[in-house]
Amino acid sequence: MNLTRATITEIVEAVKAKSVSAKEVTAHFLKRAEELNPKLNAFTSFNVNAVSQAEEIDARIARGEDPGPMAGVPFGIKEMLCTKGLVTNAGSKILQNFIPPYDATVVARLKKAGVVITGKLNQDEFAMGSSNETSYFGGVKNPWNLDCVPGGSSGGSAAAQAARLCAGTIGTDTGGSIRQPASFCGIVGVKPTYGRVSRYGIVAYASSLDQAGPMVSTVKDAALTLEVISGHDEKDSTTSQRKVPRWSQELSSNIKGMKIGLIKEYMQGGLHADVQKTVDNAVDALKKMGAEIVEVSIPMTEYAVPVYYLVAASEASSNLARYDGVKYGYRAEFQNLSAVELEDFYGKTRGQGFGKEVKRRIMLGTYCLSSGYYDAYYNKAGQVRRMIMNQYLEAFKNCDIILSPVTTSPAFKIGERVSDPLTMYLNDIFTTSTNLAGLPGMSVPFGMSSEGLPIGIQLTATHFEEQDMLNVGFALEDASPVKGKVPHVI
Repeated sequence: MNLTRATITEIVEAVKAKSVSAKEVTAHFLKRAEELNPKLNAFTSFNVNAVSQAEEIDARIARGEDPGPMAGVPFGIKEMLCTKGLVTNAGSKILQNFIPPYDATVVARLKKAGVVITGKLNQDEFAMGSSNETSYFGGVKNPWNLDCVPGGSSGGSAAAQAARLCAGTIGTDTGGSIRQPASFCGIVGVKPTYGRVSRYGIVAYASSLDQAGPMVSTVKDAALTLEVISGHDEKDSTTSQRKVPRWSQELSSNIKGMKIGLIKEYMQGGLHADVQKTVDNAVDALKKMGAEIVEVSIPMTEYAVPVYYLVAASEASSNLARYDGVKYGYRAEFQNLSAVELEDFYGKTRGQGFGKEVKRRIMLGTYCLSSGYYDAYYNKAGQVRRMIMNQYLEAFKNCDIILSPVTTSPAFKIGERVSDPLTMYLNDIFTTSTNLAGLPGMSVPFGMSSEGLPIGIQLTATHFEEQDMLNVGFALEDASPVKGKVPHVI
């Protein structure tokens, strides 16, 4: 069995059949990660207890116990999610040595399902970035081309999965941070409906937007992982009470008669030629499968990026106020701490602990929430956000799934946009509206640029209709001209 290329389902079946042990699987991926990580900088730390966790899975199988639906599968976890006993730094100096005393609900559910946590994955600081260049622990490189970014903020998750440093990864998505790096690195990434997955134990960026989701190699792997991590959590009042479907068992590539919507406002040029070609090829493939292509209009999407950055920055300003150097995390050094004014203590600690991009968003958000500006900015953004969601719901009356590009271009060069915030923010033009409306979205690999870089297709469904979205993704995956293509490191 070629573990490097095996799917999650294949690994689980092999481990349960005892044709390979969970320990052997874990050792294989750990060895691979330790060899390749110096090139990619995808992992920030490894779990020294991973092998013993795998041995416990093997012991449960030997005793005849059910080891779980994802028995022995090695996963890397984004730094944004708390992991008991493992450093969780959110890519920031201010949390560089923070070790949580508990697991995020997503992590706890993965462990219960038999997953082995092999380590933590790099990201943009506090998930603020689209290229994984804002991490305090250095940027991540794209395994398809080491001169290019892997996308962000879940760039470590995307790069680790594409290079198969683990069998599966978890990312978080606030404005496209699962889907954009998934597209740039040629993997499957799913952002579920807001409320489908618990946010408990996820370092908060923008609480009304954040969602965790799988970043894996196939649509079936994504469906299975989503089943495991989804469901109501009493520790997160925003989680839905809805029953979690068996998405992986209901997958079907028969999409005949389904209506696929194309957003008129997204089809008016401005795309990189290779991205446009990939979108056109995906539309042609769906037509051949019997799907009906319809045009829908969501005029308010032109305001999605500014509305997103107003809402996200405002919520970040509030959420990041807790990092003050008093209770935990980084604290600036002072010669005589007892003589320091509180304002100076906070200012120096936060000034040294936060990176440039995080400071920029905190200042923007604090301004938007300040007296005299709240109604003009944050409140107005909330009203426009509602209008965007209503237009999406209206569009879904005429179609089952909306298809669009994930980004305007394939992965760009490291250093190319990091000094130009506006250009970087516009990179999220096709992804942010999904978060604002709380809709599920995913990226499926469907093309390659002329320079050999992956290009994904974005699929969006209405609230809690992940099955339709996964089915169309499954059909596209099966017809994908890049199916089976992997970076040269594999």
